[in-house]
Amino acid sequence: MGIIQYGDDPVTEFSLKQFSSSKDLKPAISKIVQKGGLSNVGKALSYINKHFFSDANGNRGGAPNVAVVLVDGWPTDKVEEASRLARESGINIFFVTIEGPDENEKQNVVETNFVDKAVCRTNGYFSLPITSWFALRNAVQPLVKSVCDTDRLVCSKTCLNANDIAFVIDGSSSVGTGNFRTVLQFVANVTQEFEISDTDTRVGIVQYTYEQRLEFAFGQHNNKADLLNAIKRINYWSGGTSTGAAITFAADQLFSKSKPNKRKIMIVITDGRSYDDVRAPALAVHRKGVIAYSIGIAWAAQDELEYIATDPDRDHSFFVDEFDNLYNYVPKIIHNICNEFNSQPRN
Repeated sequence: MGIIQYGDDPVTEFSLKQFSSSKDLKPAISKIVQKGGLSNVGKALSYINKHFFSDANGNRGGAPNVAVVLVDGWPTDKVEEASRLARESGINIFFVTIEGPDENEKQNVVETNFVDKAVCRTNGYFSLPITSWFALRNAVQPLVKSVCDTDRLVCSKTCLNANDIAFVIDGSSSVGTGNFRTVLQFVANVTQEFEISDTDTRVGIVQYTYEQRLEFAFGQHNNKADLLNAIKRINYWSGGTSTGAAITFAADQLFSKSKPNKRKIMIVITDGRSYDDVRAPALAVHRKGVIAYSIGIAWAAQDELEYIATDPDRDHSFFVDEFDNLYNYVPKIIHNICNEFNSQPRN
């Protein structure tokens, strides 16, 4: 653990890696000198997000990031935007508020409901209102209990570390060897953006023609380097185009083994009209909670791309006229995946 003191500006009193035992930590806490100044909580949260939880400061990849913010009265700046960015970085924000504003003082509050705008979730689990400084000791045990229940630290999950992603790739004869390598590079570029491990985002790939082949399952490659190498090694198959059967195959072989706490995402890449029906298989995976993206190239059928994609189509369905233009859509897909994740209700 570490401590940041904030007033007008935040300052690190000590970083996460400075003390490794409570015996050394306690005297260091008692030597902290009060800064004074305003109560710029928004600035402090922004500082935490940009500087405090870095690898250089001792942040450990597997451990949840928790910020316990003590506020006397109310913040003197806005917290909403800084808090949102911190949550999107995977920081679980708890607020301990001491002696909140009375009726006469409420007109001075910069942001009403500042606690709900800041904490990880608005369900009461992440906020501890304390009536006075004397009662602060009563918050210790409830706070420790909450922080230690890592299953409830839901803000550890971000749009980049909480997915099972299935790529369903068209390997039909019309694609050709060179274009197939371009598709694999596109898949690698999308994958590159995610945090890959057995507990973070996992990736599986199905290649299809008339038939389907599981190239690898979720969790088979649990670090990014191995995963990117495995993508590179996929061999082009060649054959017909049965996209509907491939979607059903991905549901059976991949999503049936998905972890319950993961978002299920399917990205279908095809360059032509399917020989079979795509509507029923797509509807079936949508009903199982799979978020489906469709990417059509060249001769892909617009109506099928829209059937495959989760609504609204404009956010989940894309068309490019040639394979080399696939790369342009990597940022858009990542942005849409994250946008959808971050717009979930926070109650």
